[in-house]
Amino acid sequence: MASIGIIANPASGKDIRRLVSYATVIDNNEKVNIVKRIVLAAQGYGVDDIYIMPDSYMMGAKVIDELTAEGALRSGCHVLEMPIRADAKDSARAAAMMNEMGVGCAVILGGDGTSRAVAKSIGETPILPLSTGTNNVYPSMIEGTVAGIAAAIIALSPEPKRTCVHDKRIEIYLGGELKDIALIDTVISNELCVGARAIWNASSISKIIVTRAHPASIGFSAAVGVLEIVTAEDDFGFAVCLGESGIAVKAPLAAGVVEQINLSSADKLKLRERHEHKFDKNCTIALDGEREIQIEKGDLIEICVDRTGPWRVDVHKTLEKAHDENFFRIE
Repeated sequence: MASIGIIANPASGKDIRRLVSYATVIDNNEKVNIVKRIVLAAQGYGVDDIYIMPDSYMMGAKVIDELTAEGALRSGCHVLEMPIRADAKDSARAAAMMNEMGVGCAVILGGDGTSRAVAKSIGETPILPLSTGTNNVYPSMIEGTVAGIAAAIIALSPEPKRTCVHDKRIEIYLGGELKDIALIDTVISNELCVGARAIWNASSISKIIVTRAHPASIGFSAAVGVLEIVTAEDDFGFAVCLGESGIAVKAPLAAGVVEQINLSSADKLKLRERHEHKFDKNCTIALDGEREIQIEKGDLIEICVDRTGPWRVDVHKTLEKAHDENFFRIE
């Protein structure tokens, strides 16, 4: 019995960065349509059961009701029974449930922050992140039908991880204890409080640490990417410090927003190597674009890049491997 999970975040793409950039808006009605296409494609290729995270917009219920009314739903399609709080912990709880249930693949609709929440509790279950957020580096813009096919292939495969990437993550230690993680970037900001969480003001940034970076990205990892390309497969991270002088670069820090910044230092970071940071003033640390950790003067943190992130489905590689093995042929 093959099964997949779907976690669709109704809050993705609605943060304050919408007001200071020109980002695409994917509303919840379109997310419902994307989930429908995932369900139809997955069942079309042999998935027996599909489990959907409950949410305040009731996307899962809408999908089931509409597909049932159309006579299009053949697989078992279920909304998980769990309390919802309309925050990132919903995604983390749903991911933990799906991992415990043994779903073959979890499809994630959201931004970098949603994938980060899922990564905390998804365990060894492969994930397929689809971009419906603001500044997205981790999830990809993949059509829902294609995502559903890839998820089905992974769920049906006896070796699901052979076409997955074991991603890196950034680990933040405070007082020797793991405090939190990021999948793409960690940004040290001079902002004194978490506030609206989303970070967008480059003038407040003192340091950026990344697991990957490319000039084709949007967000603070692009500030590294215009200087140094770091891929998901590279066994190192990268860090830059921002200052009033240094290497001057222009980078797309938000959709439609290009800014000049000065990089006063740039360094590769070896995997598993902890780097200490002692703070002489209060500040905040943003993880994958959202301020999460409030730092007080005198705090000592350690930052480490390691390959302990989730297993992420490489969609093109998955479909190409399926093609080579005649998965799509009907005998």
